[in-house]
Amino acid sequence: MIASRFQESRKLSEPSCTLGILIVYANGLIESSEFFLRVRGEIMRSLMLCLVVLPFVISCSGSSETNQAGISSESQSTSQVISPDNGMETITNSIGMKLVLIPKGTFMMGSPESEEDRDDDETQHEVTISKDYYLGVYEVTQAQYEKVMGTNPSYFQKRVIRKSDSSIYPVEQVSWEDAVEFCKKLSDLPEEKATGRVYRLPTEAQWEYACRAGNKSAYSFGESSKSLGHYAWFDENSNDQSHPVGQKKANSWGLCDMQGNVFEWCGDWFNEYPKGAVSDPTGPKGGSFRVHRGGSCIDVAAGCRSAFRGGNGPTYRGINVGFRVALSSSGIPK
Repeated sequence: MIASRFQESRKLSEPSCTLGILIVYANGLIESSEFFLRVRGEIMRSLMLCLVVLPFVISCSGSSETNQAGISSESQSTSQVISPDNGMETITNSIGMKLVLIPKGTFMMGSPESEEDRDDDETQHEVTISKDYYLGVYEVTQAQYEKVMGTNPSYFQKRVIRKSDSSIYPVEQVSWEDAVEFCKKLSDLPEEKATGRVYRLPTEAQWEYACRAGNKSAYSFGESSKSLGHYAWFDENSNDQSHPVGQKKANSWGLCDMQGNVFEWCGDWFNEYPKGAVSDPTGPKGGSFRVHRGGSCIDVAAGCRSAFRGGNGPTYRGINVGFRVALSSSGIPK
């Protein structure tokens, strides 16, 4: 598994791709040597082409594009963060991070064999989430990450996005290890310790359960990707860059950007799914890759499906990989 399995089928030589994104692609692909050997020729040709067209790309990168739903990416990125109000219980922590209560339940994880663009590792199986938990309404932002960690490693900051403020853009170029350390440091803040809150990454099962929000279809809103532009930043509407969190429609449980914008690290090691029904799975005890889910701003629509699985080494940092935090409901005083 690599940062996006669909990078193999994307047209990497398109002029809209920046040199920085192609380099990140190559970096991620190198970590999966078998895959890299199959596509390195395409990558090198794309890099050379991009060197030729880069001046033109820079001069045109500030232009606005309209996605398949007729929504201007430029106008969306300058909007205020949308705060979903679906009646579900929420909390706001000491750094302004909003989390929504996800109710326990049972669902079918993975995808049916009839689902378009499915992969072989999406074996459908019944999963029970036996306890309620909280999940961040938004992906962790650059401002939130910097407040806790004292640094902002993101590529899409002011100079790159050509805006005066990138604080509400999702943090990226963070490894799985970075995300875990963020959760530890956030939990150690005096205000959080006083309330007994202990933050962590969601399990892969918790992530997909929350993404689906009770929906059994390929996407959280239905089977067809035709409406994806209303819910996600992906390769057809993003200008190959991330965007401020909360600009797109939330799913039925009030979660924004679960599909697209940046991939989101999960706690699990990547492996094949169990064949039977399971309760509260946490993945295998070891492995080579950590799971990340949700697709990103540089992925095709199929990579944003609810069942799509991605992963990379725990030290990997990419411009399309971030995270959101989870919190056990038992840690919240009543």
